[in-house]
Amino acid sequence: MPIWIPVTLMAALCQCWRTAKQQKLRALLSVNGATFIRFLYGVPAALAFLLIGIAVGGGALPVPSWAMFGYAAAGGLSQILATALMIMAFGYRNFAVGTAYAKTETAQTAILALIVLHEALRPLAWVGIAVGLSGVLTLSLAGRGLRPGQFLGGTFQPAALNGMAAGFFFAITAVFIKLGTQAETGASLFVRALFLVFVTTSLQTLMHGTFLALRHPEELRKTLRVWRDASWVGLLSAAGSACWFTGFALTSVALVRSVGQIEVVFTLLFGRFYLKERLKPGDARGLLLVVVGVVLIVLGGR
Repeated sequence: MPIWIPVTLMAALCQCWRTAKQQKLRALLSVNGATFIRFLYGVPAALAFLLIGIAVGGGALPVPSWAMFGYAAAGGLSQILATALMIMAFGYRNFAVGTAYAKTETAQTAILALIVLHEALRPLAWVGIAVGLSGVLTLSLAGRGLRPGQFLGGTFQPAALNGMAAGFFFAITAVFIKLGTQAETGASLFVRALFLVFVTTSLQTLMHGTFLALRHPEELRKTLRVWRDASWVGLLSAAGSACWFTGFALTSVALVRSVGQIEVVFTLLFGRFYLKERLKPGDARGLLLVVVGVVLIVLGGR
């Protein structure tokens, strides 16, 4: 099995777990505050992962470039916007549905990667992306039916628009991160990915922290008061980013994001057992389509 597959599965699990904990903190924090804690508390975790990676690999820091810092800043800003939009989507429907709409990111990433990075996929992988996308849409519209009128109405509801916009910015983030990794030299791919995680998370903390300090200083103080729970969000965020960035460095960003659709399965489990949300009719059918789509993507990516 190619190493990028288990790395991607771990990334999806960490991301789902982190998002569930962020959603729990929405009772105490605004959208901006809940978004910011993943960066603020992710910096020390990202630094720890980087130091461990260097120690284990016996290497040195990679050689950065101005282009790398530019891509890291652009990718970091895109991820801030994507995370805020996804949390906003949760306010209209439940945790699982908001994430499912954001998973249109997979198809958007494949198209952007083809245009910007010239990463072409095999036909079977495209079929898998289409099957997986139908699965997440089935989950999103569970209980509504899939007749054209209902589908159209569901697609243009606020949760869908926020979720799909989040998916678009997550897709842009993946492309920028891939470019950022390519703009580094020296060290192993793994250490280069960890270094980029630390740089990106630090820049995100600076950008979003400045915004909160200027516009919502009280919200910034709240993020410091919830440090016990927020620390876990930061740890899971850094771990997830380390796995995503490593996956992007190893293979096509479209393949990594597409296999990452398995997060929807984790999301439903977290929603049911951690957030105590009820599953809707059609969930089993949607889950099956997602799993089949992931299998086809893996087979098509070989």
